[in-house]
Amino acid sequence: MKTLTVSLDERSYPIYIGSRILESGEILARHLSSSQVMVVTNETVAPLYLDKVKQCLQGKQSAAVILPDGESYKSMESAMTIFDGLLAGKFSRDACIVALGGGVIGDLTGFAAACYQRGVPFIQIPTTLLAQVDSSVGGKTAVNHPRGKNMIGAFYQPLCVLADTSTLDTLADRELSAGLAEVIKYGLIRDFAFFVWLEANIEALLARDADSLAYAIERSCLNKAEVVAEDERESGVRATLNLGHTFGHAIETGMGYGTYLHGEAVAIGMCQAADLSRRLGWLDEDSVERIVSLLRRARLPVKPPVDLAVERYLDLMAVDKKNVAGELRLILLEKIGQASLPMEVDLELLRATLSEYGRV
Repeated sequence: MKTLTVSLDERSYPIYIGSRILESGEILARHLSSSQVMVVTNETVAPLYLDKVKQCLQGKQSAAVILPDGESYKSMESAMTIFDGLLAGKFSRDACIVALGGGVIGDLTGFAAACYQRGVPFIQIPTTLLAQVDSSVGGKTAVNHPRGKNMIGAFYQPLCVLADTSTLDTLADRELSAGLAEVIKYGLIRDFAFFVWLEANIEALLARDADSLAYAIERSCLNKAEVVAEDERESGVRATLNLGHTFGHAIETGMGYGTYLHGEAVAIGMCQAADLSRRLGWLDEDSVERIVSLLRRARLPVKPPVDLAVERYLDLMAVDKKNVAGELRLILLEKIGQASLPMEVDLELLRATLSEYGRV
């Protein structure tokens, strides 16, 4: 087992990465000082792992909220369902909430924890690759709005993150590939050596080689932990973690939440960001093709939906947290391994990318 630390002074917390770390329950118990524990999960994950977590809660007042599975349920309605369960069980402000599931469950549970009685402790137990390498780390919590993804939320750090890599054994191939998009992102924005490693090992990751997955998860979490420690509330370098996300969130919102998995939409968005970076003269054709090739080898989509019109795309991109005073700002690539900070871009170049990239 590997242990990393997100260093945030009094809000610092560990990330545990290892196989079958839920089996004994020792690590989870170490961080559960509360006598009341609410587990939030979904209908897919509950039959697989809820009993294992409940076994760690013997002697405590515990309950579970089991939500439907899918991005479309990352909503205020689902948050209210969590609040209903907490209030019905008379959970107090020193209760702990455990997020057991993928990115939707983690974001939604963290948001509920930040709001319930003005803030109660919570723990992340991510069960998808995307959640283990990205969404469970850093304290971003949110629900979606019909007009924009993740537009209602809070920065709220967990007590700890337990990334049990054995939960990936039950992960669908499509979900695994979606998680690889966020893994590749770290290589693109700040870790060129990791990008090169991914080029050499992408097939091993797809084949679920345990050692390769463990290394990719550890390296990804290390990258994110360093960025979050430097810029917790995204006033600077943390924004680079959103490479491709403004494009991708527009796809998710415009096509309907759940039509594209988050990682799939981000993969397309990273290709578009690379194309726009080329138009600015930062990336050459070979670098763009290298990026697109790796994402394609990861079995991810690299072309935007043809039925998302350019003007609609621009309208959706305008609803983004990086924008300032109504001006669209994007994360682009100065080179592979180095991202720009949020910057205004020439609207005509952006239109060219939206009009031409992948629409042939």
